[in-house]
This record gives sequence, structure tokens and C-alpha cells, in this order.
Amino acid sequence: MKILYLECSMGAAGDMLTAALADLMENREAVESRLNALGIPGVTFDLKASAKCGIVGVHSDVKVHGESEGEHHHEHHHDHEHHHDHDHEHGHEHEHHHHHTSMHDIEHIIGDLSVPAKVKEDAIAIYKLIADAESKAHGKPVEEIHFHEVGAMDAVADIVGVCMLMNELAPDKVIVSPVHVGYGEVKCAHGIVPVPAPATAALLEGVPVSAGSVKGELCTPTGAALLKYYADGFGNMPAMSITKTGYGMGTKDFDQANCVRAMLGKSVEEISDSTPDRIAELKCNLDDMTGEEIAYATGVLMDAGALDVFTTAIGMKKGRPGIMLTVLCKTSDKDKFARLVFENTTTIGIRYLEESRYIMKRSEDTVHSKFGDIRMKVSEGYGVKRAKPEYDDIAGIADKG
Repeated sequence: MKILYLECSMGAAGDMLTAALADLMENREAVESRLNALGIPGVTFDLKASAKCGIVGVHSDVKVHGESEGEHHHEHHHDHEHHHDHDHEHGHEHEHHHHHTSMHDIEHIIGDLSVPAKVKEDAIAIYKLIADAESKAHGKPVEEIHFHEVGAMDAVADIVGVCMLMNELAPDKVIVSPVHVGYGEVKCAHGIVPVPAPATAALLEGVPVSAGSVKGELCTPTGAALLKYYADGFGNMPAMSITKTGYGMGTKDFDQANCVRAMLGKSVEEISDSTPDRIAELKCNLDDMTGEEIAYATGVLMDAGALDVFTTAIGMKKGRPGIMLTVLCKTSDKDKFARLVFENTTTIGIRYLEESRYIMKRSEDTVHSKFGDIRMKVSEGYGVKRAKPEYDDIAGIADKG
């Protein structure tokens, strides 16, 4: 099972999530090219190398008509919900007179993009989460929620970018850490509101969050909506074998590395999906069978599909040496194997119990050597992998000299 773990100790924003996922991909330039081919009106992506507190990662700089969002100094209010650098205390140095974009306009823009249908479906669903949260926070019908033209295109870029990369990475499960949201207040068009901002708080309902140690807004509505949509669960990193780590950097600098960390890997419990395997163990004591007879009975039981059959030397009553025969089988087969034990041994009683067991995934591979082909028994699971050559193949090569 492929697992994606998102560590949000410095919150989350759309650009940080885009960058973290892009950093998991093999070729950053190719990812940037695919993002710029999305066809979002007036939008360009620039995936730049970035470092925070000595950690190297990627920053996603989205420009709308050649300008980054931070260059516009927009107010934060219900019709402009998206901010890149966790800093919503924008001033009013510039007055802009862009028209506003409705949810219907957003659906039309996304619908016209050159992306798979699944990406469009996910992006529209995430935008609807944001619109619903804005509606709840400001007491207005969804139909009256509008997004500032530049802010809307910026958010569309991050949302579609994340959806595209998630579609390409195709994790089987997404786990998100508890989200640090920051603390304090933030300016918006309606005045000063507490952190997290009302729409963000609405989106994070049901999600484990904490203020953390940073004063300011760490989680944007776009970041919250993306996490809420994709998370299959929230908590600490599960047991997993990590194959790649990506860092998505924010713009601002703090004492703590301002990034989202994405870790991609495999579950160490792939075989049982965290459910231990159940087996039955049947035992009986034998003191009146020959070695040949016990060997024959063992062969019959193995041929019938027993998981394992083995014997243990024991001392029995009156000082007689004996053999304890143990049969492991599926719980559903215990009656079948009890009958076979009675038929093929001299016992008049069988003890049994049902047990749980942890097992590793087993497979077979072939190694081509100058001496000939050698089958390899491969065992993998719980963070461990080992391979062992098939003894008969090694013995056969040795016999050939």
C-alpha cells in the first residue's frame, strides 16, 4: 500500500502543498512544464529551489498576469480567501478594480482545462468546500460568494496543481499530521478576526489542530480545504518504509522551518492490512508409532495443505519417550485436519487453539548466474526484506562441479 504522509507543523497553504508534492517527483522541470500546460488563464508556475533553516526544498511561485499574489497587497475577506505566505495582514497601498469571480465561473474555468476528468472533479469539489466554508463563516448563500479575480486564479492554480500531482502520485492512503494553525489575530475587510480565520476554522472542523508557537496565520482556507479533501486520516506518521521526501516551502522566515513535509512510502503491514493472520494449531502426543509411520502421516498432512507440520521430542508418563505432533492450518480447515490426524496416527485425542500470527509477504525470484539459474525465496514486510537461495538449486550446481 502506497502511503502519503503530510506533516503540517507550520500549517499549510496551497502553494506549499503544490511544492511539497512536486518535490516528490523525479524531474522538477518536467513537473513545472506540465503545470504551465494546464491552461489556467493568465497563470504561470515557477518551481524554485528554496531553503529554510538549512533544509532544501521547493517553493511554488504562481504569477497571475506576471505578478505574484503578494505583490497585490489585497485585503483578506470572504471574496479573496487565498494567501501564499501565511501573512494576511496586507495593507491598502494599492487600489484594484478587478471584477469578481463566482463559483459558476470557477467551474467553467476548471472545466476548460486540459487535465483528466478526475482532476477536474477533485478541483471543483475542493472549491465547493471553500465556498461552503465562506458561506457559513459570513452568513451568505453560496450563490453570493465571489472570489477576487486575481485571488481566484491564484487559488485555482494551487488547487488544480495539487489535484494533478495527487492524481499522478496516486497514493492509496493519505495521512495528515495535526495541523498547526498559528495564533493571534488577522486583519480582514470586516475588521480584526481571530486566527484561524472564520472560513479556515469552518474547514478544519473535525480535524485535529493546535495553535503551535507561531503568532500569525499558518493555515489558509485553500490549504485547509486540500487537507480536508484528501486526508483519509489524521495523526502521527504510521509505520511505513519511506521512499521519497519532499519539502514545500513558504515565503516567510521563522525560527522553525516554514514548510510542509511530504513523505511517500509503503505500508509495513501490506500483507494483512494491519489485521493479524488467524490460524489453528492442532497437537497430539504419540508414544506408539514408529519414525516411518510418523513421517508418512506428516507427508499426508502437508499434501493436504497444512501450513506447517512438525514434531517435538517429549517425555511421557511412565518415563516413555514420545513425539508431539503439531499441525498448523487455517482456522476454517481445523476439522478437516483433525480428521486426517485421527486417520493417520494412533492418537485418541487432539488439543487445538486458535492464534494470531504476523507473516511476511513471500515471493520467488530468479537470479541468472554463470553457474545457472538460482531461485530466490524473497520475504518482505514490517520494514524488513531478505532473500535466500533455494537449497536444491545450490546443491544441483554443486553436484555439477
